[in-house]
Amino acid sequence: MASEITYAEVKFKNESPAPVVKGPPETKKPEQHPQKYPLWLPWLISLLLLLVCIALVVVLLVVPFCHSSDQPSALQQQFSEWECDSAVPQGTDRGWMCCPKGWRRFEGSCYFLSTDMMNCAESARNCTGMGSHLVVITSEAEQKFLTELKNQDVPRMNLYIGLFEVGVDQWQWVDKTPYNVNATFWKSNEPSDGHTENCTVMHVPEETLNNWNDVVPTAKHHRICEAAAATV
Repeated sequence: MASEITYAEVKFKNESPAPVVKGPPETKKPEQHPQKYPLWLPWLISLLLLLVCIALVVVLLVVPFCHSSDQPSALQQQFSEWECDSAVPQGTDRGWMCCPKGWRRFEGSCYFLSTDMMNCAESARNCTGMGSHLVVITSEAEQKFLTELKNQDVPRMNLYIGLFEVGVDQWQWVDKTPYNVNATFWKSNEPSDGHTENCTVMHVPEETLNNWNDVVPTAKHHRICEAAAATV
């Protein structure tokens, strides 16, 4: 017969109680309050954005014309609407050439072909009043461009150009460009003898490049004005 095992709980008087482990004191988190902005702040931000937009418009549209030359040309002062294309003029770092709306550009110049008629002196004054002058033709390429352009938009018979007889057989361009007899485009048997026909027109019906004709200054004709294109 197996002996019975008895278990007994024994307590010792000098036994110390089990140590109590305490964690670090709990820190109290500060109360978070929602951040409040002044009511006027959104209005201030909107105003600043508006000012930035205005500044961009000025930089993109106004400043280029201001920097196209040291001073705005007379043509730029006369017209507010311009048309530009991306032809880059040789020798410059600017990428656009601009003419007033309704004018035509060829190389570095803008040209205006009138729809009304005036006499020779009135035509010259009209071009000057627009910040330009009666056209000065110095190359065959320019003469060809104007010859192809002259009868577009409205029917025309003659167009004043900026060539005048200032003495006997002495012709002079309005801008003082030297007159080169080898770079002229007179019709056959022109200019006429005599000294009453001292203004020059481009004769529209002529089918060749040689279409210049001298006329009396009192005759009323259309005109071609020319001015330097603005580069931006």
